[in-house]
Amino acid sequence: MSSSMIVPVIDVQANNFKELWAAMVIAIKTSSFIAIDTELSGLGSRKALLAESIEDRYKAICHSARTRSILSLGFACYKKLDNKADSTYLVQVYNLTLLCSEEYIIEPQSVQFLVQHGFDFNKQYAEGIPYSKGNDKGGDAHGVNLRSLFVELLRANKPLVVHNGLIDMVFLYQCFYAHLPERLGTFIADLSQMFPSGIYDTKYATENELRFTASYLEYAYKKCKLENSKAIAGGGNGSHVFIEFCKYTGSMQSYIDYRPCLDNQNQDGALNICVQFSAYGWCPNGSQCPMSHDTDLIIQHDEKTREDKRKKRKRKNKKKASQGPSETCSSPQGKKSRFEEAKLDQAVPISEPALPEHQKTASSEPTDAVHAFEAGKTASKNGNEESRPEAPSEAPDRPKEKKVEGGTHRAGFDAFMTGYIFAYARNLTKNTEEPSTAPLIPACLNKLFLSGKSVPLHVAKSTFSKSSKAHVHKMDYVWGKSTAVKPEGTA
Repeated sequence: MSSSMIVPVIDVQANNFKELWAAMVIAIKTSSFIAIDTELSGLGSRKALLAESIEDRYKAICHSARTRSILSLGFACYKKLDNKADSTYLVQVYNLTLLCSEEYIIEPQSVQFLVQHGFDFNKQYAEGIPYSKGNDKGGDAHGVNLRSLFVELLRANKPLVVHNGLIDMVFLYQCFYAHLPERLGTFIADLSQMFPSGIYDTKYATENELRFTASYLEYAYKKCKLENSKAIAGGGNGSHVFIEFCKYTGSMQSYIDYRPCLDNQNQDGALNICVQFSAYGWCPNGSQCPMSHDTDLIIQHDEKTREDKRKKRKRKNKKKASQGPSETCSSPQGKKSRFEEAKLDQAVPISEPALPEHQKTASSEPTDAVHAFEAGKTASKNGNEESRPEAPSEAPDRPKEKKVEGGTHRAGFDAFMTGYIFAYARNLTKNTEEPSTAPLIPACLNKLFLSGKSVPLHVAKSTFSKSSKAHVHKMDYVWGKSTAVKPEGTA
């Protein structure tokens, strides 16, 4: 039923930024929601980024954002087509190569990771779009530049979608908006007014709504595609997610990097899967690991494990039923056993995690909360996209690229994957009777995932926190020259 697709990612650099400006602004303004991803030059102390205190974590991320930089920014604009059956989205994907005009730290670990995943530093230094961090400087807020593009994003007032996005939000604020406030409560107050239509974190949605075995980006993306594909093949009455892309012609062709998005391949034989990568989308051995890092194989293994457990429970229940009522069933131990089995049968089917849950906060975990170094957030080599017949499925022949660990790491493609996960989760949880102004996924509205924590970070202004002065000044500019309605509570 599904066919291989090509995802067109529009490369934006300093030499074509002005030319593509109008197209980017229109894509932002006409979208239903916007997914964003960043590539960073480093993050500093991993221990500090996973501190027990959320306030301490925020201070550590702020220090990183002030001393490091965003190397590339990806955003995917998803526009729901109301004249189509099912949930069909027209998607435009942009990958912006950036170059901070100020001094910043580049960590060797970050460079090595990005180079392994295809990031071109020569291109970044030669063609990166310049920007300055902190508060506006002179005419920064005017003209055609990254700060103005961020203002257009705010004025559009669209739901913003991220994956494990607290770090993304802190870096975006420091790099394109204003100096970061010292306290977390002030930052959250500012953030809630900057994005009044809400922020959604697909890592939180994956773990708490979809309840997949793993929640790193590539796994969640491929799992959503697989489940969507099964639903389409099953011919059920429920709606499904379909993706369409613009058909680019003329000079636009030269700016597009076509990302292959192929069917999930069924592979037989022993599944020698890397346990570490299976759980977190990251392995300390990288491409030198002798075990498989193939996400398709990992998902197949999880599916097989889930099915084996189901069959085992079914055989066990059948055997107990044939023996008739026993004393153990009326005993406390027997009731507990039956209760646990019932819970397993009623729960959303997920396979057993490759690693115990408590290990997810151990120091051996990579930056799962620090997704810039999460290898799962890489472009998929073996994607699978469902599309309507009229959607373009062919792209010009392109030279084969060198195979790299986990696929080619691209902020634009990662933003596309993030948006797809959100579209799929939205489709599963939507209520046809809800008003058009209702949150897209109410249970996930303004909840940012926190690694090692049982509760998310809620993006809502507290009565005890005031907005920062820089933010109030910026909001006057953002909404004062826009026809959009100011968000409630903004000065």
